[in-house]
Amino acid sequence: MPLKKNDQKVMIENKLALTIPEAAELSNIGQNKISNLLRLPNCPFVLYVGTRKLVKRKEFEAFISSRTEI
Repeated sequence: MPLKKNDQKVMIENKLALTIPEAAELSNIGQNKISNLLRLPNCPFVLYVGTRKLVKRKEFEAFISSRTEI
């Protein structure tokens, strides 16, 4: 049975905002560590959607690139 238009999955490399598990898979950083980073004041890559926290992909990648240690 073919997928309906609304059921199509967006590839992780094409997403602008990631869930915590997706960000963990992409970065090879643990989910708990990412969750802790999202709780930091003025976190540059947190995106609130209601009560959900998503990771802004470009800002997250820039954050990782600018660090030697997390």
